[in-house]
Amino acid sequence: MTTETNKVVIFDLDDTLYNEVDFLKSAFKDISFKLSAQIHGDQTAIYNDMLDFYIARKNVFKLIIEKYHCPFSVDQLLNLYRTHKPELFLKPENTQVLDYLKKNKVSLGLLTDGRSIEQRNKIKAMKLDVYFSEIIISEEFGSEKPNIENYKYFEKTFKEGKYFYIGDNLKKDFITPNKLGWTTVCLLNKGLNIHSQNFNIPFEYLPNHKINSLKEIMNIIQL
Repeated sequence: MTTETNKVVIFDLDDTLYNEVDFLKSAFKDISFKLSAQIHGDQTAIYNDMLDFYIARKNVFKLIIEKYHCPFSVDQLLNLYRTHKPELFLKPENTQVLDYLKKNKVSLGLLTDGRSIEQRNKIKAMKLDVYFSEIIISEEFGSEKPNIENYKYFEKTFKEGKYFYIGDNLKKDFITPNKLGWTTVCLLNKGLNIHSQNFNIPFEYLPNHKINSLKEIMNIIQL
C-alpha cells in the first residue's frame, strides 16, 4: 500500500522521452533499404528524398512510389512504417532521470496514444519496460487522451499518491490531469517535435510547469 506522500510520475512517450522524428528517420531508413533492394536503386538517395518530401510536408510515400516506380502501395509502405523495429535510444540525461526516479522508489507509469505494435516496438527498443511497471497504450486500453479513464487508471493502481504528468502535447496531455489535481509539466519543443506547441490556448489546457530538459523535473518533484 502506498502512502499519500508517495510520488507518482506518469510520462508521455512520443516527443517526451525521445524525439518522435527519430522514429520517423528509423522507419525511412528501413523502408529505403527494402525499396532499394526491390528496384536495385540507391538507398541513400531514396532515404534523402523521403526526408525532403517530409520536410516539405508532402505525401512522402505517394511521391516515392511515383518517382521510383516502386512495387508497393501507399498502404503497404504505411504498414512498413508502423511495424518496423526501430533503432531508438534514450538520451543519457533521460536515462539518468529514470534511473534516479527508480532508485528513489518513485512509482512510474507510461501513458501514450497510438497503435499497440508501433508503441510496443518503441518501448522494447528503448528498454523502457525496465522502468515502467504500468504502461497504457490507447489502442490496447480502448480510449485516447484526454479521456479521464486513461489517467484514473494510474490513480487506481498507485493509490493515495501525489501525481505528476510529463508530456508535450498541449491539445490533449494536460487538460484532464489538471482537472484531477495532478501537477502537469510540459517539455518544451526545441524544434524537433512532430506536433508544434501553441500556448495561446484556454487556461485549462496549459501545464503547471514548463521545462527545457527532463532533468528539470527533479526540482518540481522534490524528492
